Amino acid sequence: MYKKTVEIVFWIIALTFWGMLIVGCSATSGPEINIENAWGIPSPKVATAGAFYMKIKNVGNEGDKLIAGQSPACGVVELHESYMTEDGAMGMRPVEGGFIEIPADGEAELKMGGLHIMCIEKLEDFTAGAVLPLTLNFEKSGEMTIDIEIREP
Repeated sequence: MYKKTVEIVFWIIALTFWGMLIVGCSATSGPEINIENAWGIPSPKVATAGAFYMKIKNVGNEGDKLIAGQSPACGVVELHESYMTEDGAMGMRPVEGGFIEIPADGEAELKMGGLHIMCIEKLEDFTAGAVLPLTLNFEKSGEMTIDIEIREP
């Protein structure tokens, strides 16, 4: 009887250990990026540029950076920010440092009047209802291709 009890206890401990090891190995480490509400503003092809907006969430335990993007709808994709000029006019420029920070367990909101992704040398009309592919490049998370819905603000 004693031998059987020791054997049962051994297997309970062994299975508990392996279960904890499996759970520990599957825990999230590093950045984990999710994109929400990706959209762009309608504009005709004769307009040479367009903008994309979205919320980039990082539910991981390590920060990441959006460093670039590409789309077959754009000749060039740049990460931009809006700013106020000295004379009170709104301007746009590439982001300082060339990246957008997405902190651990945080987010970056790309919105009108703030951070955004610029599509320069547009190759397509941005017609309301159209869906355009955009590949985002993250420093640690790699590439992620999303669909951009073109709609009125």
